[in-house]
Amino acid sequence: MKTRTLKSKILYSFLSVILVLGISIALLGFYVIKKDIIERAQQQVKNDLQVAHMVYTGELESMKQAFSVIRYITTLEELKSRLGLDYLYIINISEGHSAPSEIARQASLGKSVGGTRVIEKDELRKLAPALVQKSRIDIRFTAKAKPSDKKVLEQALALEYARPLLNEQGQIDKIIYGGKIINGDFTLVDKIRDYVFENRLYAGKPIGTVTIFLDDTRIATNVLDSEGKRAIGTRISENVYENVVGKGRSWLDRAFVVTDWYLTAYEPIRNVNGKIVGILYVGILEKPFNDMRRNILLAFLAILLLGTALAVILSVILDVTIAKPFTRMTEATSLLAAGDLDHRIAAVSQITELHQLAESFNEMATKLQERDANLNETNEKLTTLNKSYLDLIGFVSHELKGILGSIVMNIYSLKEGYLGVLNEKQQKAMNSAARTLDHFETMVKNYLDLSRIEKGELEIKPTAADLAEDIVRPALVHFEKQIQEKNLQVTNLVLPGIKLSVDKNLLLIVCDNLLGNACKYSQSGAQVIVEGIIEQDHIKVSVYNEGIPIKDEQQKQLFKKFSRLEGSEKIRGTGIGLYITRQIIEKHKGKIWVEAKEHGNSFIFILTRSLG
Repeated sequence: MKTRTLKSKILYSFLSVILVLGISIALLGFYVIKKDIIERAQQQVKNDLQVAHMVYTGELESMKQAFSVIRYITTLEELKSRLGLDYLYIINISEGHSAPSEIARQASLGKSVGGTRVIEKDELRKLAPALVQKSRIDIRFTAKAKPSDKKVLEQALALEYARPLLNEQGQIDKIIYGGKIINGDFTLVDKIRDYVFENRLYAGKPIGTVTIFLDDTRIATNVLDSEGKRAIGTRISENVYENVVGKGRSWLDRAFVVTDWYLTAYEPIRNVNGKIVGILYVGILEKPFNDMRRNILLAFLAILLLGTALAVILSVILDVTIAKPFTRMTEATSLLAAGDLDHRIAAVSQITELHQLAESFNEMATKLQERDANLNETNEKLTTLNKSYLDLIGFVSHELKGILGSIVMNIYSLKEGYLGVLNEKQQKAMNSAARTLDHFETMVKNYLDLSRIEKGELEIKPTAADLAEDIVRPALVHFEKQIQEKNLQVTNLVLPGIKLSVDKNLLLIVCDNLLGNACKYSQSGAQVIVEGIIEQDHIKVSVYNEGIPIKDEQQKQLFKKFSRLEGSEKIRGTGIGLYITRQIIEKHKGKIWVEAKEHGNSFIFILTRSLG
């Protein structure tokens, strides 16, 4: 039987264990990333495509609802402006049968209809000469796209709606139809991106992107090219085009998008006749997942090399220190004092006292190890619980955000009578449900913002903004329904033309929270005043609402997390809106406070005009 030295046995044993464990853990890590993380991300992209489809079709639903109020509009130009359309016409029913628009032709049969359609260059020129230039897109070379000699796209993809009009005798004698040109209009794709992906970046690239294609050409996108500009005029890869347009199937797989690989989802866009005229796309950048996989494998390799080096060193140490029982005991005591609680002494000796001492040492080491393990386990549980709390808030809020949008749209469609007239009891039930969903939607947004703050993900991305147009006006639009329901007297005194450098999305959250509180805590018919002025190199914004003045001792509690003032229990709220507001303002190096007035309260914040 071949014999080996103790040092070699220890070394080979350690190396074998480390090698087996290292390879096993590396394979497990690779499998988890491949099967769990990446496949889960691909499934999420599929869900994101459904949300994108809902937002896309929601634009047609909005046009449908807008067309229902045409009887209140005095002129065609006024209606076109109100609806934000690129073209709008009223034609006789006889013209509708031969109209170039298949949507108008279907409306001539007596039924309102909306959908997507392709408009040729000649028709664009007849609709409005300016639309020809607006719709024109230069086609650019794109890697992996199918070969083509086409240099310019002169067609347009449009969202269009048509409705029959009745004369005084109740007969259809005219058709009104109009639409929005998607070519070069980034409003819809950016709305979908912000709704689904929140406009996050990775290494300067958008993590999530959205595109609308006319045939195989990008006509509206937030995919960036190699120069960091929107990749308008680039084309879809040949493989994806053959599946989505050629075979009419959705595509759920990785795909090369202009400059990078993405986890993607594509679906055909069809006109009212069922013909495929374009493609709707959403995608998540694949690079973060590849980097994660590479970093984990490198970490496993580093741990394996470090373990090998430690095994060699430890085998040498044990070989040297095992010469005599006393030396072994001294070394063992030193290792224990240094924190090596796994170390044990072989309790085998011909001397009774040394044997008992070795057993006592091992018992002591075992108890210390158990205590240390309990402490580590408790600490790991606390760390896991805190991480789970933050992840749960972010995950649940993000998931609920998409679901809630669909529910809110349907509830308000019922409430406003778009799906049929409700009786009194049903109307009351819908009003109650709408108020509850409004509160729920605000709560979800607040908890999503809270999750970002708690995880340290609240980053300021300053851009140039106009205080009145980019911040205050959109916030007032958000609360237009609440203002009307409570008959609030809102006065906007924000000076026009105030320019500043801020994160527009985050500052809009601030204004939403302050205006939301003003609406929530004001009585019916109360006055709300929004004011914005310039003070030297700062801007000062205040939101005043009539109500019960807040006492000095209560003001200290306002901006704390989950803090609600005494007497506000009957008003729904999460207690985190003002906390989030303060975090955003302070991230902008600003300051926020409240001032009690004779008949109400003013929430005031100041910001420097430039974050640079």
